[in-house]
Amino acid sequence: MPNKVHCAHILVKTEKEANVILEQLKKGEKFANIAKEVSLCPSGKRGGDLGTFNRGKMVKEFEKAAFALQKGQISPIVKTKFGYHIIKRLE
Repeated sequence: MPNKVHCAHILVKTEKEANVILEQLKKGEKFANIAKEVSLCPSGKRGGDLGTFNRGKMVKEFEKAAFALQKGQISPIVKTKFGYHIIKRLE
């Protein structure tokens, strides 16, 4: 298992918002564009890019989902204490 992963994410307040975003992504909209428009995280300005991070740096639910993804894959909705995330593995 890798010890580092490079991901981007979109953070929203509700599961309903997250479901709408997943549908937009399935229709081919760009992940980074959506992140810039709606993500509540400061990383949204960078298209959601969180950079590369090691295990133990993110909350448990987020980390589990991020490290399970393959390059280019987008996660299902991940709920954490911060809200609802959609994660994309970049590298």
